[in-house]
Amino acid sequence: MQVLILYYSKGGNTRKLAERIAEGVNSVSGAQALLKSTQEVTKEDFLDSAGIIAGSPVYFGGMAWDLKKIFDEYVGIRKKIENKVGAAFATSGDLSGGKETTMISIIQCMLIYGMIIMGDPMEATGHYGVACLGAPDEKASENGRKLGKRVAELCKKLAS
Repeated sequence: MQVLILYYSKGGNTRKLAERIAEGVNSVSGAQALLKSTQEVTKEDFLDSAGIIAGSPVYFGGMAWDLKKIFDEYVGIRKKIENKVGAAFATSGDLSGGKETTMISIIQCMLIYGMIIMGDPMEATGHYGVACLGAPDEKASENGRKLGKRVAELCKKLAS
C-alpha cells in the first residue's frame, strides 16, 4: 500500500520534513512512502496511492503556487481520489508565519477532492498537521514521523 508524500520545497526545509513523514509511513508494515516533489508527481501517483500527505512552505499565508497548481490541474480525477486519506504539513521562515493557514489551504483542496482528512495525532500536537520553523528540529521530525505513521495506519485499516 502506497502513501504519497507530495511537497514543494524552495530552500529544502519542506523536503526535509517530508522525508521525516516518509520515515513514519515506512515504519508501518505493508506501507510504502512515495516521496515526490511537485515537479515529479503524476496523476498516476495520486491514483495509485491510498493516502496523500501534502506540504508546502508558507506563501502569503497559503500554500505555494506550485502545490496549488497540482490540485488545480488534477481536479479532473478528483472523483477517483474520493475516500483516500489526506493530511497536510507546512514550514515557514517566521515563528508566526502562517503555518496553520497554509495547512488549512491544503486541507480545503483535499476536502474538495472528497478525501478523509487527518490531523497529526494527539501524541504530537493534535492539530491540523505537522509544521516547523525553518529546518525540522528533533521535535518536528518526531511529529512528522508520527503523522506519517498515523496516515499509513488509517490507510491500512481502510484497505482491510
